[in-house]
Amino acid sequence: MEIGQAGSAFWALPTEQLLQGLGTRLEGLTEQEAAERLQRYGANTLRRARYEGKQVILLRQFINPIVLILIGAALIAGLLGDATDTLIILTIVLLSGILGFWQEASASDAMQRLLARVQVTAAVMRDGQLRSLPVEQLVPGDIVYLNTGDLVPADGVVLTTQNLMVNEAVLTGESFPVEKSAEPTPAEAPLSQRTNALWMGSYVASGMGVMLVVVTGERTQFGQIAQRLRLRPEETDFERGVRHFGSLLLEVTLILVLLIFAFNVYLRRPVIDSFLFAVALAVGLTPQLLPAVITVNLARGAVQMARVRTLVKRLAAIENLGSMNVLCSDKTGTLTEGVVHVQEARNAQGQPDEQVLHYAALNALLQQGFNNPIDDALRQVWQGNLDEYVRLGEIPYDFSRKRLSIAVRHGNAAWLITKGALAQVLEICDSVQIGTVEQPLASYRDALLAQAESWLQQGYRVLGVAIKSLPVGVPIERDLEQGMTFIGMILLSDTPKATARAALEQLREVGVEVKIITGDHATAAKQLMTQLGYTEVRIMTARQLQILTEEALIPRVSEIDVFAEVEPHHKERIIRALRKAGYVVGYLGDGINDAPALHAADVGISVDTAADVAKDAADIVLLEKDLSVLTAGIREGRKTFANTLKYVFMATSANFGNMFSMAGASLFLPFLPLLPKQILLTNFLTDLPEMAIATDNVDEELLLHPARWDIHFIRNFMLVFGLLSSIFDYLTFGVLLWLLQAGVTEFRSGWFVESVLSASMVVLIVRTRRPFFRSLPGGWLLGLSAISWLLTLWLPYSPLAHLLGFKPLPPMFLGALAIILLLYMLSAELIKQLFYHHQRGFRRWGNPA
Repeated sequence: MEIGQAGSAFWALPTEQLLQGLGTRLEGLTEQEAAERLQRYGANTLRRARYEGKQVILLRQFINPIVLILIGAALIAGLLGDATDTLIILTIVLLSGILGFWQEASASDAMQRLLARVQVTAAVMRDGQLRSLPVEQLVPGDIVYLNTGDLVPADGVVLTTQNLMVNEAVLTGESFPVEKSAEPTPAEAPLSQRTNALWMGSYVASGMGVMLVVVTGERTQFGQIAQRLRLRPEETDFERGVRHFGSLLLEVTLILVLLIFAFNVYLRRPVIDSFLFAVALAVGLTPQLLPAVITVNLARGAVQMARVRTLVKRLAAIENLGSMNVLCSDKTGTLTEGVVHVQEARNAQGQPDEQVLHYAALNALLQQGFNNPIDDALRQVWQGNLDEYVRLGEIPYDFSRKRLSIAVRHGNAAWLITKGALAQVLEICDSVQIGTVEQPLASYRDALLAQAESWLQQGYRVLGVAIKSLPVGVPIERDLEQGMTFIGMILLSDTPKATARAALEQLREVGVEVKIITGDHATAAKQLMTQLGYTEVRIMTARQLQILTEEALIPRVSEIDVFAEVEPHHKERIIRALRKAGYVVGYLGDGINDAPALHAADVGISVDTAADVAKDAADIVLLEKDLSVLTAGIREGRKTFANTLKYVFMATSANFGNMFSMAGASLFLPFLPLLPKQILLTNFLTDLPEMAIATDNVDEELLLHPARWDIHFIRNFMLVFGLLSSIFDYLTFGVLLWLLQAGVTEFRSGWFVESVLSASMVVLIVRTRRPFFRSLPGGWLLGLSAISWLLTLWLPYSPLAHLLGFKPLPPMFLGALAIILLLYMLSAELIKQLFYHHQRGFRRWGNPA
């Protein structure tokens, strides 16, 4: 059999044949063998996860259709004898492309460095030792140990299993986990019935197992599906808004340019000059920097968020994080310390009992499934000689049973020890130990539940413990969990974080409401929220949730503070209801049962210590499970969103207005208002400061509320400020032509200076809702703006003036242009204040969430 061959029915082959065919052994590959196979088969990744190479980024700067047409037209003009203008046009296009490439390449490098910090690892046998390696380094023939919460890292087969249950919904659509065994299945069996096969993209819901990797990377079943469907994440509101905005400007541009070209030809102007003018105008009108600015802005935002211990896996999630107005989270580790303490053990009569604690600690010590804080706490209180006990088997914990059973032998006696949620432990018991006598449970059930309720009201978590004598040699299977004897309860505490109350207040200050979704008892959850300052805690239990229809749940979810006693599938339902109610929902989860909820949320948030499946499903990973860390990330997300919208405002105000005015002027002037090379130079000099927009300061009030992209608001902005820009452009035309009696070259020089200065100066006005003098711009933005202004004023007097078609401007011209610019700035500030007052429903840029 060919190693790692996709399409082969490896699930039908005996284990020995597979091991031999793959050239491996149970002790695993050597590092040398693995390195050779990694070279041969490539990394265990999917193509969609790779970042573009530098060559692709560079090429993309020049494959814009309008830019290609411009290059072609310039080359034609050169062949017809205008070599100087051709060289100038090509130089400006090259400089613009290099500027965009440098920004995007830097952003790409930064993102790759950040993503390298969020790695999913696997426990792999190499050189006979178990090692933790990134899943990308797995190769056919590797032996991988799987545990509860692990992602299945490749396609392969089960070698050994202990109650291994795997969720394969990503491939089969079946939401219930499938039990796996090591027995080969028929070659013709459908994927869902290959019970010995494991598939990339699935995850271990419960139990443990050892797998043999057979197929990796794009040759896996999941990889082939991804290739066929070209899987990509769902488009966010922001991405959709950017696409619609770009399409709107592109449509306006194409229509305008075609009309301008047709009219100029009709007026018997040179065809090549008219065509170059029209295409250069299109370059100025098209928001060609929008993709680069967005990429740079989001990447810089991701770097800034990493500094506040928040790693971004998907750039588009930054906008959703900034727009988020509801955060759903478990309480453990976020509102509490996440460190469980054993307070005491009580028997069925409510008295302290060391024997109950002994059995619970023994269960925790011998379990080999998913590690958790409760078992960690119980191990610390163990007193005894573990060597006296022999572990016979385990029935692992899962989220439907909510209990864990261990079979153990001590001397000649064998026992099944079960601990878990009180109700789920009581349901498998038919007796209760009272002193040294076993009594029927039915007579004591209500008293036990009442006693537990009183402890819950004191803020404790309560576990039930039960035991059962086992016959020698009995198979350790789930049906053993019946007819057990209840022996007592464990009282646990997880104290609130000292920072929890302040963190909740910080989230409220930035417009984010926190809703707790927990599997804990409603009484315990209410007690915690009371400790954190809630005077009235609105709670919905799983039982209340289940009787509500989807339609009835939608209006109710906004009224609830805590969803308690929930099952894993309830989390996704709650989040979808919140989204349908109009909220932008974040979900913070780190457990194996959180993956569906993380996918369902607008922004999935996890922590770097989370289960693999949760970390893989998340858009954003916190390096510290603390709500104050998340608050800092939200603020950075809103800075990124605000700065991205600033470029949109700039592109729709002076830039768009100038180009629109130029197009109109070309129809009544007996000459082109600017030459093609001058239009491109104008575009380059106005783009220069806008590339620094990602570093700009953001007004504090924009960080206090969620804001969402709104194309109607931006369209209104474009109409108002584009019209204002055009009014002053035509005022400039009149002053130059009729008041100053400018010749063609002087007109072009004066119009170039006014166009660049107005477009780059108005940036300082529209970048803030405040009066511009009360909002300090970022250093890079101000510095590059100043460089752009100086270059613009220098060029008509420079040695390059003749090549560019400029000439020095007399002092009177400069004075007149200065007055026009001053009036434009004052008018833009006044119109801005009136515009935001009129749009007072839009308290922030874009539609408030």
